Amino acid sequence: MSTPRIFTPPTELLIEYPQHGVTVLRLNRPEKLNAMTTELVEGLHQALDHIAVDPECRVVILTGSGRGFCAGLDLSGYGSAPHTEHLGTTQRSFAVQKHIASLISHMRAIPQPIIAAVNGPAAGGGLALVLGSDIRIACESAKFNVAFIRVGFSGCDIGTSWLLPRIVGVARSQEMMLTGRVIDAQEAYRIGLVVDLVRDADLENAAITAAQKVMLNTPFGVALTKEAMWTALEIPAMQSAIDLENRQQILSSHTQDARESMLAFSEKRAPKYTNE
Repeated sequence: MSTPRIFTPPTELLIEYPQHGVTVLRLNRPEKLNAMTTELVEGLHQALDHIAVDPECRVVILTGSGRGFCAGLDLSGYGSAPHTEHLGTTQRSFAVQKHIASLISHMRAIPQPIIAAVNGPAAGGGLALVLGSDIRIACESAKFNVAFIRVGFSGCDIGTSWLLPRIVGVARSQEMMLTGRVIDAQEAYRIGLVVDLVRDADLENAAITAAQKVMLNTPFGVALTKEAMWTALEIPAMQSAIDLENRQQILSSHTQDARESMLAFSEKRAPKYTNE
């Protein structure tokens, strides 16, 4: 039996359930282009913890309210990381950095794929959220840039120096990180930063369509695939990746959902998965 969904997010984050299996996380500071504060980031951490054990959730869609996806760190004041009141200045600053940067590892750790539906500017930490997602879709008004370097910091932050070269290639990512220039949605699509480009009005339907395609597959198979496809990027030897894949194939093949998937295919009907 499924457990009830009980989670109250902060006002800076909206959680929606547009259809069975799909959870939308909507950054909700539209007046600030959804710039990051401690309340928003902590809300995302808590939501990811909740989603990870939600048996009803198969896919997450991450998007923003208003005309922006996420403008990165709120330069007018991020606030303090939780439980740091007793620390010194340097220690508090370090805790803030870890509070933000650990979002990317947290996104990777949950079993459900995350689809970034980029509805406007994604700068700095907003770009990092896009990079940390598993599938990236943008609308025509989306824009992207490595904003950190434009405000006096290193262009390498929140996993960007590791993720961006693996998504768009070394040469392009180096140019983006060193200049901080803004790229539009057409260029983002051309260089492979996003896999689909749609009209603004069609963005969320496109994300839901992508989620539906994922949900045609078994929950366990999808979770194992997400885990292995990210792990494989960190494995230096092909045989190590193959060894991991071999174990995953045997694990997934012994599930009831695998048998249901093959039966549904042979009977030409939609499968009914129970994650068993």
